[in-house]
Amino acid sequence: MKKQLYLMRHGETLFNQLGKVQGACDSPLTTKGKKQAQQAATFFQENHIDFDHYYSSTQERACDTLEIITNSNHFYQRKKGLKEMNFGRFEGESTELQPKGFQNFETFYEQFGGETASDVQNRMSHTLHSMMDQEDHQKVLAVSHNGACFYFLKSICHHSDQKIPTHFPNCAIFIYTYEKHHFELIDIIDPTSKKSML
Repeated sequence: MKKQLYLMRHGETLFNQLGKVQGACDSPLTTKGKKQAQQAATFFQENHIDFDHYYSSTQERACDTLEIITNSNHFYQRKKGLKEMNFGRFEGESTELQPKGFQNFETFYEQFGGETASDVQNRMSHTLHSMMDQEDHQKVLAVSHNGACFYFLKSICHHSDQKIPTHFPNCAIFIYTYEKHHFELIDIIDPTSKKSML
């Protein structure tokens, strides 16, 4: 039987709003970010999607997003493996200073004390596989981050002709099936518009 993983990006934060680099560092959800999390909750409710396990990155913006979605009524586990990419000394700086294009992110930040793309990809993959390999995990919700979600998706679709977006709206929902230790992307939903991004 195929299991299901719903992997999400967190809601909008103050640093998102201000155009600041936000990886290992953190900032609070904005009013808009809280509304986006509520819209995600509505999407799950309207589609009768219930989860047996909940996970979040250890970062506050992800935990707060999940707590809004669940109305703080469900136990969840925090996982460091779901954290955003560490951008080293670029943390907190203007996003205008970053190189353009995800191809430039592969190893760029390592020289500034940050992570490589493969670092993020490997820890995301290890964390999500270890979660979904558990027998009682049939339908799981996990809240993570834009870069972390992108690099995990890239690892899944590297043999596919499917074009992968590089940026996702806050609270974008990635729907995967999991069977025989293999993830397959089914859809990416923007809960604000309730539309597929594929």
